[in-house]
Amino acid sequence: MTLDAEAKKLLLRKIPHGIFICTVRDGDEINGFTASWVTQGSFVPPLVVMAVRSDGASNSVIKSTKKFSLNILRVDQKDLAAVFFKPQRGLGGRFESTTYKFGPLGLPLLDDAIGGVECELVGQINHGDHSVFVGEVKTANVNQDGQALNLADTGWSYGG
Repeated sequence: MTLDAEAKKLLLRKIPHGIFICTVRDGDEINGFTASWVTQGSFVPPLVVMAVRSDGASNSVIKSTKKFSLNILRVDQKDLAAVFFKPQRGLGGRFESTTYKFGPLGLPLLDDAIGGVECELVGQINHGDHSVFVGEVKTANVNQDGQALNLADTGWSYGG
């Protein structure tokens, strides 16, 4: 059996994706990246599932600290998502473009996002070029409700 690469690409890109800023903290060092492979995984307990590039700096931070946050962006925040999407080496460097506060678990929560959740890692799968992390939502805050940014709103394509 041969996989039709073009059909696979077209169909997998049809899966709707929100655009989030995932933030992590390791001691005094913070980092963040744009995440689009995110979904809710359970009501009780409340779980989110997120795929993170295996070679990304934040991947190892999530594995070692067992924590991450997801900040939900508004539909008009494509430019902010782009800042956190650009590759960088190591930690830091992206937070000059926005303000944030530390949540109860000590993770950066963006002031201008719709809101954010802080999660504790409860499961992971390391396979392929991404790690899949399952996080239990421990804190949630809403700054101001609004329409969430989706990959389709940006004109970008990721995945497939």
